Amino acid sequence: MTRVVAMGGGTGLSTLLRGLKGEVEQLTAVVTVTDDGGSSGRLRDELGILPPGDIRNCLVALADDESLLSALFSYRFPSGSLAGHSFGNLFLAALTAVTGDFDRAIKESSKVLGLRGTVLPSTTTDVRIAAEDEHGRRLEGESSIGRSPGAIKRVWIEPGDAEAMPLALERIRDADLLVLGPGSLFTSVIPNLLIADLREAVEATAALVVYVGNVMTQPGETAGLDLLDHLDALIRHVGLGMVDVMLVNDEPVPDSLCQHYAGRGAEPLVWWRGPTAYRGVDVVPAAMAEFGEYVRHDPARLARALVGLVERR
Repeated sequence: MTRVVAMGGGTGLSTLLRGLKGEVEQLTAVVTVTDDGGSSGRLRDELGILPPGDIRNCLVALADDESLLSALFSYRFPSGSLAGHSFGNLFLAALTAVTGDFDRAIKESSKVLGLRGTVLPSTTTDVRIAAEDEHGRRLEGESSIGRSPGAIKRVWIEPGDAEAMPLALERIRDADLLVLGPGSLFTSVIPNLLIADLREAVEATAALVVYVGNVMTQPGETAGLDLLDHLDALIRHVGLGMVDVMLVNDEPVPDSLCQHYAGRGAEPLVWWRGPTAYRGVDVVPAAMAEFGEYVRHDPARLARALVGLVERR
């Protein structure tokens, strides 16, 4: 496996990149840019730049040596007027001001960190995400969607005519493997695919397209949804035939962690059946969770599972 494109955002994408960066020859991250919360949201509103947070996480994940410099990029100021901002976000914002171009700021940051891969925003258009819930209420922005009191029915981006980065389209066209997720279904995975030319490139690629199912539901966004509900929602937004394989976790979550998450309105997403097919998608189970303070995908196990899919193909 030589050429891989990973699409998404949040901690899920950076976890995937950590696992894959030593396994492939060419690794490209195409990152969602709809974040409007926290440090990213503040910099977006105050400076008019694209949200840097998910980009920063991917840069750190792909750094050749995640040591002091990477730790510096991840450092978050605890107090004062900079409270809540990470150094990496401020660095990207400053570089954007100096170079006059967000994409160039990413490229220069990549040189500083010695990246083992390429990080691209899905678009350089100032896109926002909106949604409609099961009660017909309109929700504005990624943060609002994450706090939705009702199930999400559909999401869309504004403006709807945003265009993808040309290099992202090229890498998707030439990929051997294209990975969607893991990450927030409605605010990380689906938004990239709402960019028309990006979606068309995924539909046309000869790569194996794999959707990585989450290991936990998210309060407000996917509460009450099982793994096949996640796949249904993805198909509802992008149509049948885009995804070849859905990779799902089949390792039970310890009871203590289940109880911890239940208090936050989240529950495990565990596949209890063997391999099957659903709506034209092969559902493939694998043990790929990591159990610590949180339940997350284990980077190495996730990477091995993906490599195995390509080898079997």
